[in-house]
Amino acid sequence: MVKNRKSSGASRVCWIIAWIFAVIWLIIAIYPFIFMVLNSFKGQFEILKNGVFSWPETFYLDNYVTVLTNGIGRYFINSVIVCAVSLVIILLFSAFAAYPLSRFKFKLNKPILTLIIACMSIPIHITLIPIFKMTTSTALYDTIWGLIGPNVAFGLPVSIFILIGFMQGIPRELEEAAEMDGCSRYRTFFNVIFPLTKPGLATLAIYNGVDIWNSFIFSYTLTQSKGSRTLPLAIWDFQGMHSMNAPMIMAVLTITLIPMLVLFVAFQEKLIEGMTVGAVKG
Repeated sequence: MVKNRKSSGASRVCWIIAWIFAVIWLIIAIYPFIFMVLNSFKGQFEILKNGVFSWPETFYLDNYVTVLTNGIGRYFINSVIVCAVSLVIILLFSAFAAYPLSRFKFKLNKPILTLIIACMSIPIHITLIPIFKMTTSTALYDTIWGLIGPNVAFGLPVSIFILIGFMQGIPRELEEAAEMDGCSRYRTFFNVIFPLTKPGLATLAIYNGVDIWNSFIFSYTLTQSKGSRTLPLAIWDFQGMHSMNAPMIMAVLTITLIPMLVLFVAFQEKLIEGMTVGAVKG
């Protein structure tokens, strides 16, 4: 009885400490977002007058009106197209590649996996000149379609690597049952394996989606006109036009962040499921 009381008391203390650290971490994580949103509703000189940590005197909506009426819609549409097309290609091709590498044994299995892992270590910046030359030679320079290839190339290796580990945790008895029912390899993949990888695909969608949405270097290198640029460069352009208007920049940042918050909320359950799958077996 005494041991049980001591263990329950110790576990209660551990939970209290964990909750305290969780609350502290939540405050640290959410405060920059609250700071950004509050300052986006201030006037241009209100920050200088009252300080950056003050509450807005009035919720000044002209910052958002100015941002929305100065062509940010085009940047937004370009980002949505580039992100959506890149994600579809990454998720499909990574699933297609991970399936044979995780379920079949053949001679080139380990060399291909080693090559994929090696590709994960390639720095983006050393590829800018070759990618720029390839984009100009294929007449894709200064188009949103020229941004899709590099995003896919850098998103595939880590996506394939993660999905390989995910698919290895799927019981082989499911494939054997499908084969006994007369399913081909293609039907087994699309009807059995692919649906079971949805949590992993949702995790990869958020991981790659955030990376592609915030990608600056490729958009800056491979585009020139405003009609082909994405949202990270909208922040760059608005900063150049309104460098002394900090609340305006905060409004642009808030608008840029909203789609990623929506994506996270939409796939939150799948994300948690994908992160915890395989943690408990039996």
